[in-house]
Amino acid sequence: MNYNIILASNSPRRKELLKGLDIDFEVRVLPDIDESYPPDLLPEEVPVYIAEKKADAYRDTLQKEELIITADTVVVLDGEIIEKPADKEDAIHILKRLSGRKHQVITAVVLMTTDVRKTFSVTSTVDFSELTDKEITYYVEHYHPYDKAGAYGIQEWIGYIGVRSIEGSFYNVMGLPIQRLYRELLEVRG
Repeated sequence: MNYNIILASNSPRRKELLKGLDIDFEVRVLPDIDESYPPDLLPEEVPVYIAEKKADAYRDTLQKEELIITADTVVVLDGEIIEKPADKEDAIHILKRLSGRKHQVITAVVLMTTDVRKTFSVTSTVDFSELTDKEITYYVEHYHPYDKAGAYGIQEWIGYIGVRSIEGSFYNVMGLPIQRLYRELLEVRG
C-alpha cells in the first residue's frame, strides 16, 4: 500500500481482523462521534449512514498519504435494528429473541483518502438454534455482550454452541468483512 492505513475503531475484533491482512496500520479514534441516525432510514441504510458519518468526522484530520477505514455493524431481526444491550436483562432479552431464528448482520465500511472515498456494505444471515435460558444466562454472565450489536460475539462460546449456519461472511458477523475490505483496498491503493 502506498498509504498509511488508519483504522478508526476501538473494536478489538476489527483490530484483530485487519491485523490478519499483514498490513501495517495505526488506530486513531476521535472521541464522541455522534452515531445517531434518522428514524426513517431502512435498516440496511443505517450502517452506511453511520460509517459515512464517522468518516466525515476524520475528514479534516486526514493527511495526503493517509487512508482511513471506518465501519459500522448492525444486527437486524424482522426488519428491526437490534442495538447493543443496555444491561444484563436487555442482553438476555435480545438473545431470547434471536434464539431459534435467522437474522441479518450488516456491516458498512468507508475507505477514505483526501482524494477518494469508497463505501460498501456486506450482509450475512445467521441462523441460531434454540438456546435454553440456562445457555443464554451462562453466556451473558461469563462473556461481555454489552459492546456488541445483537448482544453476542460469534467468535465466543455462544457462537460455538448456538450458530447453526451462516450465509455470507463469518468475519462480517465479527464486525469487518475482511475479504471484501482486502479487495477494495487493492482497488484504492496508489
